[in-house]
Amino acid sequence: MIKRTLTSSFIAGSILVSQSALAYEAGNIFVKGGIATVDPQETSSDIIINTPSLGPASGAQVGLNSDTQLGLVFTYMATDRVGIELLAATPFKHDISGAGAIAGVGKLGDTQHLPPTLSVQYYLAEPDAKFQPYVGAGINYTLFFNEGTTQTLTDSIGALAELAGAPGVVATSTKLDIDDSIGASIQAGFNYELSDNMGLTAAVWWINIDADAEITADTNVGTVKANVDIEVDPYVYMLGAYYKF
Repeated sequence: MIKRTLTSSFIAGSILVSQSALAYEAGNIFVKGGIATVDPQETSSDIIINTPSLGPASGAQVGLNSDTQLGLVFTYMATDRVGIELLAATPFKHDISGAGAIAGVGKLGDTQHLPPTLSVQYYLAEPDAKFQPYVGAGINYTLFFNEGTTQTLTDSIGALAELAGAPGVVATSTKLDIDDSIGASIQAGFNYELSDNMGLTAAVWWINIDADAEITADTNVGTVKANVDIEVDPYVYMLGAYYKF
């Protein structure tokens, strides 16, 4: 009787230990928060004057700076190895500056954006491991808003038109519009368990973002429109903590 009781207790204890040791199970929800940085790796086309149809302002390009905000990530474990993740954040803001033939002119404008990204992840370690590296891939939708221009851009319209073959243009005002972008993303990262429900997390994403921008200028020769295509393609870095439900 004593032997049978000890055996039953051992089996029950083993079951409880194995259940509590599973750090990752289907149905788990992770809420992550931390510092997120968007670091553009941009490639810019030449600015093209298309109204009137003048063509490119040869060599005149633009560049973007990086920005850091609060990052938020929500992960649902579909299985003990597969997660579905949504990346969100507070709005990022980027200055737009001259590059190429107009490098050094300074800030031409700015924009804010939100880059929600939905990914499917695969966790590489066993479900009971404290250190959980993962890889993932998904799709991104980037919403640009609050685009603004500077007097520097307005003052530069004449130089841009001259580079495109139309001297004598003087602008009085400008505005900027950037189309939203849809593109693929890939990621890698890890979680490290500190307790049953809390831990540390770090991740990096590469996101395909194509920013098609249109500049509209009121000038002494009428409305002048120009376009520039920027392959933003940023790396997004995040370092923070998580809570598991």
